[in-house]
Amino acid sequence: MIPGHIADRLPARFVFGAATAAAQIEGGAAEGGRTSSIWDAFAAVPGKIADGSTPTVAVDHYHRWREDVSLLADLGVDAYRLSLSWSRLLPSGRGPLNPSGVTFYSRLIDALLERDIAPWVTLYHWDMPVEIMIEGGWLDRGSVDAFEEYVAAACGAFGDRVAAWMTINEPVVHTGYGYALGIEAPGLTLYGAAFQAAHHQLLAHGRAAAVLRETGSPVGIVNNHTPVRAASDRDEDLLAAGMYDVYHNGQYAQPVLSGGYPDALQMIPGAAWDCVHDGDLAAIAAPLDFYGVNYYQPTTVAADPANPNLPFAFVEPADGPVTDFGWPIDPAALTEFLVGLRAAYPNLPPVYITENGCAYDDVRDADGRLLADTARIDYLDAHLGAVADAIDAGVDVRGYFHWSLMDNWEWAEGMTRRFGLVRIDPETLDRTPRASFGHYRDLIAAHRSRGID
Repeated sequence: MIPGHIADRLPARFVFGAATAAAQIEGGAAEGGRTSSIWDAFAAVPGKIADGSTPTVAVDHYHRWREDVSLLADLGVDAYRLSLSWSRLLPSGRGPLNPSGVTFYSRLIDALLERDIAPWVTLYHWDMPVEIMIEGGWLDRGSVDAFEEYVAAACGAFGDRVAAWMTINEPVVHTGYGYALGIEAPGLTLYGAAFQAAHHQLLAHGRAAAVLRETGSPVGIVNNHTPVRAASDRDEDLLAAGMYDVYHNGQYAQPVLSGGYPDALQMIPGAAWDCVHDGDLAAIAAPLDFYGVNYYQPTTVAADPANPNLPFAFVEPADGPVTDFGWPIDPAALTEFLVGLRAAYPNLPPVYITENGCAYDDVRDADGRLLADTARIDYLDAHLGAVADAIDAGVDVRGYFHWSLMDNWEWAEGMTRRFGLVRIDPETLDRTPRASFGHYRDLIAAHRSRGID
C-alpha cells in the first residue's frame, strides 16, 4: 500500500461513479416522440442563456450513447448516475409511455449492465414537460399527481434493472433559481410563493418513494448542501447566515430526515404555508435507503436589509482558490458539513456524494496544444480526501459520483462551463478523455485491486 494514497483510505465496497443529467447531454429534443421541457422553452428566450445555445443538441448523447457507455467502461466506474427525461417518456406529462423513449433508455440501461456498471437513476433533474408547467408547474399541487404517474410508469419500464433510484435532484437550486430569482427555468420571480414549489417537490419525493420501494431497489433523494459562513461577527450578519442555512440546508434536509420544517423557516418573508396539507409531512418523511449530497462550495452571507424579498446577500470570498466558475475550493467544508449532518440527524441513512466537481476552461501551451487539467485532478483528490476524513469521523459515506462524466450544456451558462472528465469539442462534439479521466480511472483501479476493508 502507498501511505497517504486516497485509495488506501476508502472502504472496500465504496462506490465510484460519474454523473450526468438528461437535459444537459441528450439533445434529440424533438426526436423519438419527445416534447419540450421547461428548459427548451426557457432557452428559446433571447438573453436567457449566456452563449445563446440551447439543449436541442446539447452534446448529442441521444445519438452517441454507445460511445459514452464505452467511456464509462474505460473509466472503470462501479455506477453511472443518469436522469430520465420526463418529456421523452411521457410526452404529455401524463398518459401512456412513449415506446421510443422506453427503447432509448432500455438500450442504455442494458448496455450499462452488460459492462457491469450499475444504473443509478434520477427521475427529476429539473426538466418538467411544458404541458405540466402550463398547469402551474411545481406551484400547482396537481404536479405531484403527475409526477407520481410518471414515476409509476418508469418503474414499470425499468424497475427490474435500476440499481438505485433518486427522486428529485437539488430542489433548493431548482426552486431558488427557477421560481424565486428567475435566472433558470421556468424563469419565475415569485419569492415567498416559491415555498409552494419547494413543498410540492418534497411531497412529490415522498409519494414517489412509496412507489419506487415496490421495485426493491434502494431509494433516496439528492439535496444540494453548502456550509454557510457569516460575512462578519455582527449580529445582523450572523442572523442572515442562520436564515440562509435554514433556507438552503434545513428546509430540505429536515423534512426528509427527521420530519417537519424548521421553525425558523417562518422567518423567510412571504412563505405560503397553506400549501402544506394534513398528511404531507408524514409522506415527505418516508424512510430513505440513502441520502444524496451534492457539494460544490461553502457560502458566505451578509445581511441585506434593503431587500425585502431576500434578507441575505452573498459575499464573494476575499481570498483563497476558486474554480473558473468563481466557486471557492474548500474540501474541508465538505467534511465539516457531513460531520455536522451526522450530528444533527443521528438516524442519518448511508450517504452518497451524488455530485462534486469543478469547472475549468481548457489550458493550452504557446503552440495551442491542450495541457493536462491538473487543477481538476487536485480538486478530485482533495475532495475524495475530505470524504475519507468524514468517514474517519464516523459518517457512513458509501460512494462518490464525479460531476461530470463529460462537458455538458450547463443550464443558463450554456456551453461556457466545462465540468467534464471528458472534453467535448464545441464544434464536432467529439469526445476526448482528459488527464483527470486517466487519474480517476487509475485511482478506481488501485482501490479495487487493494480490496481495502
